[in-house]
Amino acid sequence: RLSNNPHLRELHFGTWDGVHFSEVSEKHPDLSRAYWETPGPHTPPGGESWDESAHRVHTTVQHLTRKYAGRHIIAVAHFGVILTQVQMAMGVPAQQVLAHKIDNLSVTDITWENGTGRVGTINRLV
Repeated sequence: RLSNNPHLRELHFGTWDGVHFSEVSEKHPDLSRAYWETPGPHTPPGGESWDESAHRVHTTVQHLTRKYAGRHIIAVAHFGVILTQVQMAMGVPAQQVLAHKIDNLSVTDITWENGTGRVGTINRLV
């Protein structure tokens, strides 16, 4: 049976969750623009910032890589979760990784060794 780790869930968008992007942009124009144009510290009402979600996911990934050292780990995750780890592995700003597309059922390969990440492939369709 596959485990379900709540720390690997998609970014928490708070009151924006389930609301169409155009409605969010209309109600919170400055914040929604800042959230997507310069992701990082900006937090949707009742949600978490990109930086908070990246830290949450990365802490869990590092725990799993220590727990299963030397083994392959397969995680099924959403766009934001995947890109936070691409960001961490590449050591680049969040804005840079948002240029990557993550298709449904695609594979992104990241190797973590001694806390250092190496990105093999991003969004490979198999």
